[in-house]
Amino acid sequence: MTGLETGILGLVLAYVLLSTLLLVVLIWLPIPRVAKIGAIVVASLFYAGVFFASQRLLGWSAPVAVPARFQVLWTRVIEPNPSRDNPGAIHLWVEELDDANLPSGEPRAFRLPYSVDLARRVSSAQAEIEEGRPQGGRAQFFGAPTNEKMGAAPVNAAAPPGGDPSGGGLFDPAFLGAQSKSVTLEPLPKPKLPAKDLP
Repeated sequence: MTGLETGILGLVLAYVLLSTLLLVVLIWLPIPRVAKIGAIVVASLFYAGVFFASQRLLGWSAPVAVPARFQVLWTRVIEPNPSRDNPGAIHLWVEELDDANLPSGEPRAFRLPYSVDLARRVSSAQAEIEEGRPQGGRAQFFGAPTNEKMGAAPVNAAAPPGGDPSGGGLFDPAFLGAQSKSVTLEPLPKPKLPAKDLP
C-alpha cells in the first residue's frame, strides 16, 4: 500500500471515528427510534461515499508546494483562456531529490499558477528533457535567492511557500493553499556519491 493510499484510508477512518462519536451521542437523545436508525444508515453510506470520492482524486495534479529539490520528469503548460474563464496552469511531474541529489522513486504531479515567465522557463526545461538532458528544480520561497545553483545552499524547508509575494502575500488563496508560485529549473546536478575507501 502506497503512502497516498494509506493517507486516503486514514482519512476515511478519521471520518468513521468522528461519525461514530456523533452517532453515540445521537443514540442517547430523546428522538424517535426510526430517526436514529435512519441517521446510522445515512452515516454508513457516507463512509463508502468518502472512500470512493477520494479515489477519484488520485492522479490529479496537487495544488500544493513542490518539494524543496526535485527532478523534472515531464511538464504541461495550459495557456490561459479568458473566453472559458480558464486562468491557465502549469503541471509538473517531479521526483523529490535527497541531499545527495538521488531521486526518491515516488513521482508526483503538481499544479502551479500560470505566469508567462514560469511558462517560458518550463517550456525550455521540457525541450531540454526531450533532448535527453535531465532537468532539476527547486521551489522558490519568500526571501529565497533565485540565482543559486541546486545544492550550493540548502533551501529553508521551514520557509513559507508561495514564491513571488506580488500575488497577494499572506492573503493570496494560492499562498494559503501552500502553493509554490515559482520554481528554479536548471540542469539536473550529478548525484553526490560517498567517498570511496582507499586501500
